[in-house]
Amino acid sequence: MSSATCPVPVEQRPINEYQDLKESWFFRWATLDGWGYIQPIVVLWALNWIVAGPIASVSFAPTKHLPQFLLLGSIGASLIPILALVRLYLGWVYVRTRLLNTDVFYEESGWYDGQIWEKPPEVIDQDQLIVSYQIQPILRRLQKTFAAIAGAFLALIALWWLL
Repeated sequence: MSSATCPVPVEQRPINEYQDLKESWFFRWATLDGWGYIQPIVVLWALNWIVAGPIASVSFAPTKHLPQFLLLGSIGASLIPILALVRLYLGWVYVRTRLLNTDVFYEESGWYDGQIWEKPPEVIDQDQLIVSYQIQPILRRLQKTFAAIAGAFLALIALWWLL
C-alpha cells in the first residue's frame, strides 16, 4: 500500500499488523519450526507444575496414589499452555480477518472518528496470498496442536477411569 493512496495510518494497516505480529516475541512462537514451536509449550507445562503439583498432592498423595497424582497434575499444568495457545490463535485469526476484509476500518486520531477504506484489487490479492501461504499454515498447526491436546486429555480421562 503506498502511503499516497492509502489513508489508513501506518500502524493500522493490515499488512503492517501482520508484520508486527510476525516479529513480536510472543506471536513469533507460532511461526517457529519443530522443537522451537514445541519447546515453549513444554516449558510452560513444566513450570506450571510448580502450582499444579502441590494442588494435585492435596487430593492425591503421591506416595499413595502416584498415577492419580500424575494425571491430575498433568491436567492442571496444562492450563497455562492452553491459554497461551488460545491467545496465539486469536491473534493470528484477528490479523487473518483484517487481511481478508475488503474494507479496512481505521481511526485517524481516536476512538470517535472511525473511517473505512476500501482496498484496491491489487492489495486484496496481496493480502489473500499472505493469508493463504503464511497465516493459514500457522492456524492449521495451532488447530492440530489443540486436537493433540484434546486427544491427550481424552487419553488421560480414559486412563483415569482404568485406575
